[in-house]
Amino acid sequence: MKLLLLPALLLATLTAQAQLYEARTSSVNFDKRSRDAVKVEVEASADWTRDFWQRWLKDTYNIKLKGEGVFGVGKRDNLTAKQVPMSSISGQLVDLFSTVTAPADTVAELSVWAATGPDTFLAASSSEFAALRTIVQSFGTAARQRAYREQVEMAEKALAATTKDKDKLEKSRANLASNTKSNLEKIEQLKQQNIDNKRKSADDSVKLLDNARLLELHQAQLERHRARLLNLDRK
Repeated sequence: MKLLLLPALLLATLTAQAQLYEARTSSVNFDKRSRDAVKVEVEASADWTRDFWQRWLKDTYNIKLKGEGVFGVGKRDNLTAKQVPMSSISGQLVDLFSTVTAPADTVAELSVWAATGPDTFLAASSSEFAALRTIVQSFGTAARQRAYREQVEMAEKALAATTKDKDKLEKSRANLASNTKSNLEKIEQLKQQNIDNKRKSADDSVKLLDNARLLELHQAQLERHRARLLNLDRK
């Protein structure tokens, strides 16, 4: 049974991965009404996606987004740019709206919608909406490249750090092996020195006995010589 489930799980995983970074038409609830929107999921945190979306839009279209408080439930800041020129969408000035949510721990979702007037939001069937979708898809492609590049950089740093630790551990291991070898050599030297010391101590013990006999002999000779000298002085 488990073997039969594996292909289905694999297909579901591949399908989910394929949906990442791909713009799709959806909707959001804004001003108490449903608005057509373009959504794209990014394999990153909501903060990362929000920051990169703002930087990318500024660098690409010179549009600076501003936060307008909390949108809906949870941390979903409504980022807007009012009356900005976006010729790729419309010849009129555009109000651009966006928000970022986190449907999963490692996935963030960007939602983008726009209007050309106070209540003239782009409809999914319009050419302007198609142009908006192209913009969001371009962001998705850029986000994929940026995310993958950062993943490579992080992997390179992790590899470099691990390699550094490996070199450090190998150096430490070599130093310990060298120190151990030196200690063993010293131990052998000390063992040999103890053997030599024991042999010399035995030799000194024999010499000490000979020395004791010599002391006794020399003491007797000294007393004899003193006695002879004393007798000579008395005559």
